[in-house]
Order: sequence, then structure tokens, then C-alpha cells
Amino acid sequence: MFFGVSTLQTFHVLISIIGIVTGLVVVWGLFSSRRMSTLTAIFLVTTLLTNLTGFVFPFKGFTPAIGVGIIGTVVMALCLAARYLKQMENGWRGIYVITAVISLYFNLFVLVVQLFLKVPTLHAYAPTGSEPPFAAVQGLVLLLCIGAGLLAFRRFHPLPAPRPGLA
Repeated sequence: MFFGVSTLQTFHVLISIIGIVTGLVVVWGLFSSRRMSTLTAIFLVTTLLTNLTGFVFPFKGFTPAIGVGIIGTVVMALCLAARYLKQMENGWRGIYVITAVISLYFNLFVLVVQLFLKVPTLHAYAPTGSEPPFAAVQGLVLLLCIGAGLLAFRRFHPLPAPRPGLA
């Protein structure tokens, strides 16, 4: 392994936090049809790297985290294709919005899991991750992401991207 596990964990957590923060800003921008190209690129790259670095940790059998990572990577591939290859034209606009919000949701889902595992006060409320407080927080995150996705889908209608050489 190139990095030690603690270095890899630190890198993984940092890019995950960057992905979450920039993802929240990008989704907020979708509500007003703002492209935010630089922040969007940071969000998408850090979220993809979060997914990919998750596969580098020592393998201890198939876990829900690996399942989320596989699905998240497929969703990210669709999101990147919609945003950059298809330029969000026609139906690709909706695919981009939906996959961007799903990607953010997966990051938030894992954040909640990690908070309940690592923060002693939260862990006391849900030591196994199957207790009502954990389910309530995950349900709230899911509902907020569904609401944000629907709102972004309705409102995000950006002007066409400028084409190189046309001015």
C-alpha cells in the first residue's frame, strides 16, 4: 500500500468533507440555475475520489459501505457524463441534477453513519445503528435530499454553455 491506513483515512475524510461542503453549495446553486463550474468540478472530483479511495481500505468482505461505494461510483459516472460529455443538453440536464443530488446524499448518508459511530453522545443513542434516533436522522437526510432534488430538477435550467471559438 502506498499510504498508511491513517494517512489514507485522513485524506479520505478530508476529500469527503470538501465534497459535502461544495456539494451543498452546488445544489443550492441549482435552485437558481447557476452553473458554478469551478465549485461543481471540485464537488464532482472530490466525491468521485471519496468513492474510489473507499475501495483502497483493507478488504474485510462485502459490506454495506462497499455496496454504497459501487452504486455511488456508477452514479458519479452518469453524473460526469451528463455534465461534461453531454453538456446537460435535453434530458441530460435532469440526469445531471438527479445524479448530483444522489451523489451528495450518499456522502451525507455515510457522514451520518460515521457521526453515530465516532461521536460518543450520538453513539450512546444508537450503538448498533439500528435504533430509532439513527433511523430518524437518516430519514430526515433522505427527505431533505429528495426535496432538494425535486426543487433543483424544477429550477435548474441554465443558459447553454459558451462554445469555444464562438463569440
